[in-house]
Amino acid sequence: MQTEEHTMSIKLLELDPQRRDAILNSALKEFSMQGYDNASTNIIAKNAGISKALMFHYVSNKQELFLVVYDYFSELIRKEYFELMNYEERDIFTRLRQSYFLQIKMSEKYPWILDFNKLSRPTNSAEVNEELESRAHKEKSSCYPKLFDNIDETKFRKGLNIEKCKQLIFWSNVGFADQLLEKIREQKSAVLDSATIISELDDYFVELRKVFYEISDK
Repeated sequence: MQTEEHTMSIKLLELDPQRRDAILNSALKEFSMQGYDNASTNIIAKNAGISKALMFHYVSNKQELFLVVYDYFSELIRKEYFELMNYEERDIFTRLRQSYFLQIKMSEKYPWILDFNKLSRPTNSAEVNEELESRAHKEKSSCYPKLFDNIDETKFRKGLNIEKCKQLIFWSNVGFADQLLEKIREQKSAVLDSATIISELDDYFVELRKVFYEISDK
């Protein structure tokens, strides 16, 4: 038997895609920026272009909205990122390029999705924290490979400390991700210029290969 809250959350997800995504994007932005406790449902409704009363026709309260947003984007990331990543590709820079490509593709529709992990922060609500812990446990059991697992270490220059190289590549990767987030947030157009970002990314990986990989004579 479905609960009233479950029925209402289905109402939100069964809206026409434009209105559904407006609410989900607005809520994801507000929850990731302000955290669950400080997030304003007034701001969420306003930025989604609907009244607060109408929004609460689709979800029963703030907690339900938060958990619907968490579950929706968690499932989206699973399907459109983790299940599409080719972890059999062992060149770390090719793998990273693939990772960025999938993230950019998701960001075209959901500009704040790269901040999804911020929704996992502890809140002042014991009930919400319990729900988050339950979801975190399920996600850990999925056992997706990590980005730097099983990479081809033979490509690196001889004499380099591979583990330290991985750390340096990781740091540069974080820096580029921050830059990417800034570009997405600052864009004035509704359409993300993904081609330009990918082109910059390719130039970035060319230089990283020069630094870390053996230079081929071919």
